Amino acid sequence: MTEQILDVAEHLFSRDGFYGVTLKDVAKRVGVHHTLLNYYFNDKQTLFDAVIARRAGVTSSARMRALDAYEATCGDTPTLEGALHAFLDTDLDLYSQGGENWKSYGALGALMSNTPHGGELMDKHFDPVVLRLIALLKRAMPECAEEDLFWGYHFVTGALMLTLARTGRIDRLSGGLCRSDDYEAVKARMATFMAAGFRAIGERRDNDAAG
Repeated sequence: MTEQILDVAEHLFSRDGFYGVTLKDVAKRVGVHHTLLNYYFNDKQTLFDAVIARRAGVTSSARMRALDAYEATCGDTPTLEGALHAFLDTDLDLYSQGGENWKSYGALGALMSNTPHGGELMDKHFDPVVLRLIALLKRAMPECAEEDLFWGYHFVTGALMLTLARTGRIDRLSGGLCRSDDYEAVKARMATFMAAGFRAIGERRDNDAAG
């Protein structure tokens, strides 16, 4: 029953956001009286946090393993592209191969990352793996200012969240040339694009210092 409640709540929250869903909505979709939900979850906030936590550990652990494996392979010569591929591709694979429930979770993550409470949940569940990525990027680009690495990550995660939101905008804008759910197309481009951005930030700072 708990997994069924979480699945339904995940779908509804990903579609309508935290404030657009009530416990009665979840109970109706599950097919039980709303008082039963209180047996498992004290309130809507507890349910929402449980929805986030259920998959957060899976994606965070998978990315941490991918970063560890990449570091073991690259030794003392990590690259921006290599670190970004390990971080991004592993996550995109979960959403592309995990079925509709994972796609709903991705859309929910995109929604919650733009709210204060969602930001706090991101801090709680994902800071260790993000800081692991930052450490690798620093080794790949030791001359880059630390603040620029964090700004670079900020831009990376913004693009990732927009991808996971699957709004369909790029589909319409491109006249069908691109699809917002084409994770393989994103994987083929995002790490390379973002690595170039990191380099451009570093070059800008070097040019400013030289001038």
